[in-house]
Amino acid sequence: MTNEFIQLNLHPQLVQAVADLGYTTPTPIQSAIIPAMLAGQDVMGQAQTGTGKTAAFALPILHNLALDRGQVQSLIVVPTRELAIQVAQAIYEYGRHLDVHVLAIYGGQPYGRQIRGLQKGVDIVVGTPGRLLDLIKQKALDLSGVQTVVLDEADEMLSMGFIEDIEAILGETPSTRQTALFSATLPPEIRRLADRYMHEPQSVTIQRKQLTVATIEQRYYLVNEADKLAALTRLFEM
Repeated sequence: MTNEFIQLNLHPQLVQAVADLGYTTPTPIQSAIIPAMLAGQDVMGQAQTGTGKTAAFALPILHNLALDRGQVQSLIVVPTRELAIQVAQAIYEYGRHLDVHVLAIYGGQPYGRQIRGLQKGVDIVVGTPGRLLDLIKQKALDLSGVQTVVLDEADEMLSMGFIEDIEAILGETPSTRQTALFSATLPPEIRRLADRYMHEPQSVTIQRKQLTVATIEQRYYLVNEADKLAALTRLFEM
C-alpha cells in the first residue's frame, strides 16, 4: 500500500505517524493546505469538522518545528476546552516519532498546572482565548517566538464573543508570523479579521458535498436544559 502523504514532502517521521493511524490518502483540504503552509503562506480554509483540517495545519506545523528551542513556536486558538484537548491529542499523535511538547490550555483547570507546564518548555500551545489571554497577562505565556498561529473554528469564536480576545492575542505575536484561519462560514467580521491580520492568504473552500453524506438529514432543536432528556427520548421514539 502506497502512502500519498509522501508526495506532500513531509518528514518521513510524520508520514510514518499518519500511516500508523491508518491514513494513506490526504483529504482535499490536506492536499491544498499542507503545501501552502510548508511554503510559508498564510491560508484561509472554509471547512467544517470531519474534513481533516486538524491534520492539514498540524502536519506542516510539526514539519517546520525547530526542536529543543524551549519556547512556544506555534499557537492554535480554539473555541472550547473539548476542542483544545482533541487538537492537542491529535498533534501529539502526529508528532509521536518526534520529541514534541504540546500543551492544552483552557478554563476550568488550575492555573498552576498550566503555568508549570509552560515553564518546563512547550513547542506548541493549543488553547481557548480567555485562558490564553489570562496567562499572557500573568506573564506566564510568552508568544514572542511564535512562528505560526492557527485560528480554528473562527466563526464559533466569533459567536461566543471572542474576537476582541483573539485580536489581543494576535497582538502579542510577531507580525512576521504565519497565520492560518479555518471556519465553516466566513461572515463579514471574520473576513475583516483576515484582512487585518493575514498577509495575502491563499483561500481554500471545501464544498458541502465533500463534507456531509447526502443521505444524512441534519436538524437542531432549541430546548430548555431541563427538557433535554425528554426531547431526546421523544426523538428516539420517533
